[in-house]
Amino acid sequence: MPASPSVALAALLLSSSGCDGRDDGTIRLGNPQPETTEAAPAADLPPVAVNPVSPMEYPPALLEQGIEGRVLLRLYADSAGQLAADSTRVAESSGYPALDSAAVAGAPALRFSPALRNGRAVSAPFLQPVHFRNPRTRSKVP
Repeated sequence: MPASPSVALAALLLSSSGCDGRDDGTIRLGNPQPETTEAAPAADLPPVAVNPVSPMEYPPALLEQGIEGRVLLRLYADSAGQLAADSTRVAESSGYPALDSAAVAGAPALRFSPALRNGRAVSAPFLQPVHFRNPRTRSKVP
């Protein structure tokens, strides 16, 4: 019998936050990708996710089917690392609307350290990948 969606929730693996970085085949947030200069002008360091556990919920139907994917979210965090309300957008779709929707729905629960420019906390837009990996498969989602 497949695991319930709550069991399928994974520990957040962030190599940038000092976590062990092992790939245990579960949902994880990746390291933010650098923005282009138009989206994050002169930010020295983008915001970094600090959630100890991923708030993303794997859509049960896709989990059951073994469907995996990566959603790239465009977010905007203020100088305290708080996401701006309604700033979440899908920058790159997984190809599965349910995965995209799950990433957008879970984004408000994400917590970030602020972006830094010249050592000072600043507001900044940034890209945040969200990986949905089925724990029963050991595939590598790009």
